[in-house]
Amino acid sequence: MATFIITFCFIAFVIAAMAIGVIMGKKPITGSCGGMSALGMETACDICGGDQEICDDENERIASLAKTELAYDATKK
Repeated sequence: MATFIITFCFIAFVIAAMAIGVIMGKKPITGSCGGMSALGMETACDICGGDQEICDDENERIASLAKTELAYDATKK
């Protein structure tokens, strides 16, 4: 139980320190440093070409593929 309490306190301290750092820094939280802009590419991706409708359609297609069943109940005949 002591390990749990120590771990919880440490994580709470880290979260509080990060929050104070953001408040004191006066800098808004930004996205990750990865992506196409990190590579110097200020263009849209190859999939959508800058058209948000194509991106939405592609995301819906991927989501519908994820909904298909990948397993079956072997106990049922």
